[in-house]
Amino acid sequence: MPNKEFLENYSLFRKFNADLPSTLDKFPTPPINMLCGTCNSVQTFNMINHMWEFHHYMNVEAADKQVRLQYLCQSCKSYTRQFHIYISPTLDYFYKFGQYPEWEIKIDKNLEKTLGKHSKTFRKGLVCESQGYGVGAFAYFRRITEDIIDELLDSISDLIDTENKAKYLAALEATKKTRVTQEKIDLVKDLLPTILRPNGMNPLGVLHSELSEGLHAETDENCLENASHIKDILTFLINQIITSKEASKQFTSSMKALLEKKATSK
Repeated sequence: MPNKEFLENYSLFRKFNADLPSTLDKFPTPPINMLCGTCNSVQTFNMINHMWEFHHYMNVEAADKQVRLQYLCQSCKSYTRQFHIYISPTLDYFYKFGQYPEWEIKIDKNLEKTLGKHSKTFRKGLVCESQGYGVGAFAYFRRITEDIIDELLDSISDLIDTENKAKYLAALEATKKTRVTQEKIDLVKDLLPTILRPNGMNPLGVLHSELSEGLHAETDENCLENASHIKDILTFLINQIITSKEASKQFTSSMKALLEKKATSK
């Protein structure tokens, strides 16, 4: 059913699979958190209309319907966001076919800085994703992964614990002997530190699986789903690496300052 993740993050025509209610009055109306153009900051929005507004009764059959969701910023009480949703005839999926303001094509600042010259290619992938062009989005995000994988794996080496450091460095050296991205990831994915395994999940392992799917004989819908996964995993890895290195740098700096202070006080 329409939820925060779908309304806030799903691009146009990307299907959200769910068991849907049979009538429009039973659909939930979750609050969302998105950018308000008036407040110029992320605010809470609440739905202010009814999905059955163009009918004369509440329990309208939901199957094969196009509906409008209008959301109002709870801070300024003036800025609105609209979503146009199509509900499948079999009540097992829905998708956006319109949104205003349009789905934001934005790049995380840390990610953009790390991608450098590749950020333009990443943005092209976002544009394809926003329009539901799954094959195009997957191709761009896959190219980005292939272009930066060596640098990404080098960056991770600084976070490997002492026990696995030698194994990782040996595996990292082996990655330089192949040009195939999936093979590079396969060599090191099981040596990731805990900090890069949220809830025990291995992002490099998932990335390996998604890249292995390839583009051949895949539908736009499947490619769109895979493209979104690749984008999210890359964003997580890069941001987590940057955050961990900054924290380590700050810790080292603080410890050094304390030790110097202790030394001068003797």
